[in-house]
Amino acid sequence: MSVTNENLQKELQWLDETYGVTKENFYHHAPWQLLVAIMLSAQSTDKQVDEAIPALFDHFRTAKSVAEADIEEIESYIKSVGLYKNKARNMKKCCTQIVEEFGGEVPKTIEELLTLAGVGRKTATLFLADAYGIPGVTVDTHVFRISKRLGWAKGKNPVEVEQELMKALPEEHWNRINFQLIYHGRSICTARKANCGACALAQYCEKMI
Repeated sequence: MSVTNENLQKELQWLDETYGVTKENFYHHAPWQLLVAIMLSAQSTDKQVDEAIPALFDHFRTAKSVAEADIEEIESYIKSVGLYKNKARNMKKCCTQIVEEFGGEVPKTIEELLTLAGVGRKTATLFLADAYGIPGVTVDTHVFRISKRLGWAKGKNPVEVEQELMKALPEEHWNRINFQLIYHGRSICTARKANCGACALAQYCEKMI
C-alpha cells in the first residue's frame, strides 16, 4: 500500500488536533540544562526527570559547575532517574567538553553535538528542535514503530526511518511528529498490543489492511 498525499494530510491533521502542535519543554534556565534534561530522560519517565531537575539546576547554574563537580555530588541530585550513575558520568564529561571545546556554549549542529558524551542522534535532534527550533525528525521506539505501521517508512533502523520521514512529511511537522507519536504510542498504538478499534488512524494503517 502506498500512502497518498491526501491520506497523509488527514493523518497529520488528526495528530495535530488530538495531541497539539507544541509541547512544554523540560524545566531549564539555559540550553546546556535542556540538553542535560533530554539526556536524563533516556530510559526514564518524564515524571522522574521533572522531579529531579529543578533542584539539580538550582544547584548547578553553569556547565562549568557540573564539569568541576564530583561524580558523587552529581549523582545525589539524579538518583530518582534511571541509570543515574552512568548519566552522572556522562553529564560531567559532556559539560567538560562544552566548556573546554565549545567555549561554554552548546553547539548548534548535529555533527558537533554527537561528539559530546552521552549524546546520541535522538538526543541531538530533539535538542536542536526544542532549543533552537531547528527542523529535524527524532526517531524513538514509538516513531519507529508507528511510522512503519502507517506505511510512512520502511527502514530497518532509526537513521533510515529518519531520512524517509524527512522526505515524506512536510518540514513544519518534523519537530512535532516525535511527541505526537509518543503520546499516540503510549495511549493507543502500543508496542505490546495496538488498540486499533480505538484508533482514528486505523483506516490508513498497513497493520489493518
